[in-house]
Amino acid sequence: MTGSASSTGLPSGARADPGCAGLAAENRWLRDRLAHRHLLDLASGVLSAQLRLSPSDAAEYLDALAQATGLSGEDLAADIVNAAAGDGAQAVVPPQSDAAPAPERHAEGRRARRTAAAAETADTVCEAARTLLEEGLAPLGADSLWLWRRADRDCLRLAGYAGAGAVEAAAWQWIPPAAPGPFRRALDEDAPVWLEAGPAGGEPLPGPAPPAARAVLPLRRRDRPVGLALVGWPGPTALDGTVRRTVTGLMEVASTVLDTADPALTVVPVLVDVLDSLAEPAMLLDTRDTRDTSDTSDTRDTQGPRGTRDSSRTRDARATHSSAGAWVARRRAFAPTVEHLNDEATAALGGMSPGAGGASLAGVFPLVHADLARMAQRAVGTGRTQRAARLPVSAGPGGPPPLLDVRVLPAGGERAVVMWHTVGAPGLAAARAVARLQSVAPFRDSLSGGGTVWSEEAYAIFGMAPAEPPVPLQELRERVRPDDHEALADLLTTLTEHQTGTQTVLRIVLPDGAVRHVRVAAEPLIAEGVVTGFAGVYQDVSDSRRTEAALTATFDHLTALHDQAELRHQLALQLQQAIVPEVPGLQELPGDLVVAARYRPAAEEYRVGGDWYDVLALPSGKILVAVGDIAGHGIDSVTGMVALRNAQRALAFTGHSPRRLMEWLNEVTLRTGGGTTATAVCALYDPEDRGLVWSSAGHVPMLLLRDGRARLLEPPQDVLLGAVPSYAYHEQRIGLRPRDTLLLYTDGLIERRHDGLDEGVARLAAEAERLAGHAPDTLVDALLSTAPGDTDDDTSIVAVRVRGQPPER
Repeated sequence: MTGSASSTGLPSGARADPGCAGLAAENRWLRDRLAHRHLLDLASGVLSAQLRLSPSDAAEYLDALAQATGLSGEDLAADIVNAAAGDGAQAVVPPQSDAAPAPERHAEGRRARRTAAAAETADTVCEAARTLLEEGLAPLGADSLWLWRRADRDCLRLAGYAGAGAVEAAAWQWIPPAAPGPFRRALDEDAPVWLEAGPAGGEPLPGPAPPAARAVLPLRRRDRPVGLALVGWPGPTALDGTVRRTVTGLMEVASTVLDTADPALTVVPVLVDVLDSLAEPAMLLDTRDTRDTSDTSDTRDTQGPRGTRDSSRTRDARATHSSAGAWVARRRAFAPTVEHLNDEATAALGGMSPGAGGASLAGVFPLVHADLARMAQRAVGTGRTQRAARLPVSAGPGGPPPLLDVRVLPAGGERAVVMWHTVGAPGLAAARAVARLQSVAPFRDSLSGGGTVWSEEAYAIFGMAPAEPPVPLQELRERVRPDDHEALADLLTTLTEHQTGTQTVLRIVLPDGAVRHVRVAAEPLIAEGVVTGFAGVYQDVSDSRRTEAALTATFDHLTALHDQAELRHQLALQLQQAIVPEVPGLQELPGDLVVAARYRPAAEEYRVGGDWYDVLALPSGKILVAVGDIAGHGIDSVTGMVALRNAQRALAFTGHSPRRLMEWLNEVTLRTGGGTTATAVCALYDPEDRGLVWSSAGHVPMLLLRDGRARLLEPPQDVLLGAVPSYAYHEQRIGLRPRDTLLLYTDGLIERRHDGLDEGVARLAAEAERLAGHAPDTLVDALLSTAPGDTDDDTSIVAVRVRGQPPER
């Protein structure tokens, strides 16, 4: 019996990709699931209140209703919440005109409700503002959203924004009580202010230009003013009733997210806006040590409502770090913080953002953070740009995409800017490729009397002294092995007659008689249709040619080994099917028994080992349940395992007790095993009285799960099979109850290299108790996946459950 691993529900890309892109994909998936779950919970809450159901019953009713209507759970949940919103809940659904078709009204309402759910589950106010803008307000033509929270002394503090630059955000970070007129009107009258052509008299407000349309709305929660919102448009815009109702509804959602994390306002907003204007991924790093809380808790500049900064502790901290000892300690605990990612970097990372207060570099780039941190530290310390062709330097098959053409620039103070490409730039790649070539020597030949010019490396390739005259390409024949004369002639013909570039590999004979493989790549120099010379390079490729020869010499040997391994693999597969054939995940047997069994091989190469299991209904009506383990694994252990398993099956048909079966099996092992020993458990279950009689030959104890508790069935102290002739084995009996689960297994499940079997059995019992409520097939799969064993031994496990209800007590 075999089973498959259950799906995690994660996207396949997130499971396969261990790098930042995979983590970002998982992050996006989790955010989507969180918004989805939030919407379903809202709908379940509505049903619970209206139908007086428990939360779990309301959730089940919602699922059944979705199946009955053919709608997705999310669409149905949006309809239910929107219907409740008409009775006084948050009205994020834009009322449509009566002429609007019903499907369009439903689609718009569902989209608005999904937008609200996504915003309500955002981690920061800026993320919520971005969601509301992109998914709710942008379809109305809006291009910016500002959210302020009420602070002390009737000031407004910027809580989040979207669609605006960092410089503008810094300018509107604080709004004093003497606020612009539209702000005062919205707060005093507790009503929205609609400015279709901008504020009267050109009064300054956030936005691209004075005539641009804006909407200023008070934010309330529980009938209490909590802040202010401003929605901006790129120009004058007519704000009809539908737009106004939609904006008002979305801002009711905005009022619920003001208490999430604050945005991290950088002290260099101009630099942030410059990064946002770039067409390549870029980020801003703060390289100050954030691990040393004794210093850095006070080193960041603080900004109050009046825009003043207190940097005295920053100066003190920097002065302290100027000492050599503090500098060394700081190097050891260097942990930069990502302050800002531009849109291209966010997209490259799959939507990941630093969040409030920034994010650790290790959290954003888990695979290359150490390299980036070192480059940032050098850039800040030396004031010079640091470069890397790619990070990580090398990648294995299936690894995450690298950062290409990485540049780290000092940005003043203790900040650095990191820029990279996601697609290789051809010019930079070509320059790096040439720089990587070894033993490359440029040359130039003139056919009009200008002579031949060699680079210094060319003399080394040909084994000549720099004082010797260089050899023109047309006179190279005397230094080339005779077998390559034709290749040289073809090269010269292509250059002179066809007037096109070409390359070839020639075997050059050095003055000392040694032979060197040299690649010649050349282009003709043409003037007025006549070849006047050649320009090209010589490259010593002797090492690669020797490698090719070595690979060719071993190819036949490797092919033969591969064929042998494939034959052994196919044989192992056939043996495994013959010995422990795969059956469906659950096997139902007489006597209300449900059985699940699994086998995990010891080594992929062999796929079989010395373990076996057997579950068999006998003519007497009893059920044979057995597990055994022959010493060793691999094909060499198969013969003994086959003999014992088949012998046990045949002996079980005699109707004798497990004790007697074990004695006979011991004699079979002594006479056919060739000195092999084995452990085994043989049990017979009687459906009439639910009694289990069993005998053990030195095997690990069985585990009984009853009422959620695990109990070890300690075996008699009997010897292994094949150890002592004519040995008298013992047997024990236990009565099983409905819902009892019996676990039989081999030591590969619990053995650890540095622990005893007792510790392994205890860990297995604890894990089995945790999974006691699972079905037998999922129970054995879960135990295999979390098995504490680490000795690479093969493993068998059988779970036997008695169905039916337990007797009343």
